[in-house]
Amino acid sequence: MKKLFLLSLMFTYMSAAQADQEFVGDNFSGVYVCKGSNNKVGDYEVMATLKLNRHSSHDGFGAYDLKAETENALVYKGQAIAQGNKLALTFNFSDGRSPDFTTGIATIAPISATRWAYSNHYYEPDGAAGVFGSERCVMKKPLKLVSKKKMIKKPVLNEETTISNTSI
Repeated sequence: MKKLFLLSLMFTYMSAAQADQEFVGDNFSGVYVCKGSNNKVGDYEVMATLKLNRHSSHDGFGAYDLKAETENALVYKGQAIAQGNKLALTFNFSDGRSPDFTTGIATIAPISATRWAYSNHYYEPDGAAGVFGSERCVMKKPLKLVSKKKMIKKPVLNEETTISNTSI
């Protein structure tokens, strides 16, 4: 009985310790411009957004909410998980009748001190041979915030103003 109690206590401690582990990996959050090609539509461009889910990320595993916007203004939502320089990605291409999913695996690398790029290879079942393709996604440069300085208007003095003020 004593061993069972100690074993139970040990599992409880290990579970609590794992739940408290903070995310220590790289944060790949950002907006990416993706250019790709697949065997069904050919060449395409999409805008992909990765957003770190801090609550679900831990240790070296980063969980991300994923959104892709096509040239036709269609928006697809999905998830990604990262470990080191590898990303696993999935999207739900639901049309309301039946859900279709795409699954991809990507390698991500820094292209500057603050930006990333990844190469993704994916597969989408379509009831036949399937759709497969690849894409290269490059993080957009962050927008620089320009602060507006408060402008103080100074009166403009001309000869008439100077003369009329002095002659009174």
